[in-house]
Amino acid sequence: MRGLALAALLFTAPAAAQAPAASPTYAAPDYTQDANWLCRPGRADACGGELAATAVAGDGKTSVVALPTAKAPKIDCFYVYPTVSTDQTGNSDLSIDTAETNVARIQFAPFRSVCRTFAPMYRQVTLKALRDILLGQASNADRIMAYRDVVAAWNDYLARDNQGRGVLLIGHSQGSGVLKALLQNEIEGKPVARQIIAAYIPGNNVLVPAGKDVGGDLKSTPLCHSAADTGCVLAWVSYRDGKVPPADARFGRSPTPGLAVACTNPAALGGGRAPLRMLLPTATNIVDNASGQSPWAKGAVVTTPFVALPGLLSGACVDDGGAQRLAIRTDADPADARTDTLGGDVMFAGQVVESWGLHLIDVNAVLGDLVALAEAQGQAWEKKGR
Repeated sequence: MRGLALAALLFTAPAAAQAPAASPTYAAPDYTQDANWLCRPGRADACGGELAATAVAGDGKTSVVALPTAKAPKIDCFYVYPTVSTDQTGNSDLSIDTAETNVARIQFAPFRSVCRTFAPMYRQVTLKALRDILLGQASNADRIMAYRDVVAAWNDYLARDNQGRGVLLIGHSQGSGVLKALLQNEIEGKPVARQIIAAYIPGNNVLVPAGKDVGGDLKSTPLCHSAADTGCVLAWVSYRDGKVPPADARFGRSPTPGLAVACTNPAALGGGRAPLRMLLPTATNIVDNASGQSPWAKGAVVTTPFVALPGLLSGACVDDGGAQRLAIRTDADPADARTDTLGGDVMFAGQVVESWGLHLIDVNAVLGDLVALAEAQGQAWEKKGR
């Protein structure tokens, strides 16, 4: 049942695109307390410690690549994690559990090589709540509370930590939906917009007028088209190449005539197909209902948290069949010692759930590209002046 709940809360309903009404019972967490942060600079937390990837070459040979922490990064990254909480309530508590630690380490920790890392805990809508909603059962989940928590964390970050620095917004799934709403309600049209280097918000349908770069969900924030662009958005949803999202797809199909789902390929912002610099998790995925992964290569020993398979995957933004998505392809080669089988599908009752595509690896399939972009866009922002 857990698989049914993974990605349903995408903050795509109209209410999420508007400033939420004040709740007389809402009390914000105290984000001046370190315990309410999953990651903060200088701590031993989910974004700290040793981190490395094993690169598996086409001949099966391996090498280990360190993923270091920058000594004095000039920019910041603010991350909102996807739906992972296993709490058996509508909204999670603020306790840091294995689920939150794991996803931050898998999706966000590698950015520490280019930025200071900030990731608030927030009372997100849980996997249990999303399962209940999908099964038509009653749920007391409060998505507005989840959003308000992140707003409170963002305001605390601006007040205590930002000091005029450029900042990247990074999310996935529910986290991307929250960040989209944050852009809509707290950033666009305000002075703080000048400090946004870029927003990376995959795994959520970001709608734009067909053929346009701005408008739709975000009124003044355009899509990014080069590593020199700043104040822009990267958004994509992932499917296997050749798989057209079905009519009931949760991702890649716009419900609004005239609007399309944005697709920016982190490996080729200017368009076209390009190799993906993936950093795939070698242990637990962001949740435990992903399709299985074959051995990376015969005889290859991988003990690091990440694996890289240079040149094996490529991606391109595709618009056909009324759906827009990042089409990920395994570029198989009979002479290549590595696997041609890529995991990452959402599974339920032993079957692939086609309507979710490769949602579980939206981030990791292009994580190396994203870290490189973060560095380049951060430098571009610095050159343009604070």
